[in-house]
Amino acid sequence: MPKENTIISEAKKNPLSRKLSRDDINDLELTAYQGQITLVRSNDDMLRAIAVLQKETLLGFDTETRPVFRKGISYPTSLLQLAGENRVYIFQLQFLSELDKLFAILANTDIIKAGVAIDGDINDLKELSDFKPANLIDLGDCARKAKMKHHGLRGLTALLLGFRITKSGQKYNWSVPKLRNSAIRYAATDAWVGRELYLIMQERGCL
Repeated sequence: MPKENTIISEAKKNPLSRKLSRDDINDLELTAYQGQITLVRSNDDMLRAIAVLQKETLLGFDTETRPVFRKGISYPTSLLQLAGENRVYIFQLQFLSELDKLFAILANTDIIKAGVAIDGDINDLKELSDFKPANLIDLGDCARKAKMKHHGLRGLTALLLGFRITKSGQKYNWSVPKLRNSAIRYAATDAWVGRELYLIMQERGCL
């Protein structure tokens, strides 16, 4: 059997092994999170958010950091996004002074936190306030173990959820005090997608 036909045959047996091209992904509908978003900028608001998040069993996880365009420069993490079942919380870390209480969620063994390529995010957060991460699931690692061809957030979203997410926020200055509405929606989407990917990967036996 020709190599091309073999690839097609294997893809039919296991659709999750498909490799989508850039054009395949760009042809999909562009989708963003349309649910409730809470922007947290004070310790009081943070404590109220924590009280809600502690009741969740699964959270989508992501962070945003001001991009670096020159070698030798680094910036602290600007945002922590946690997506629950009905709402995404976006924490502007520069305004919060009791981060140990917030990061206790990331150390909570009873709450799953799911995202993609999370090791670097966790290490950067630990620079702000040390904690022992627990029950964090890197969906990219799960995808590799399941023999998927996509391991990043955008590719997994296209393959498993059937829509496209924008990555236009990669050059946005996340450290600005007042975030644009489009930036808030972008940040919320990445965390929400992490939660949705966990659920569908669990359903398909990929975890």
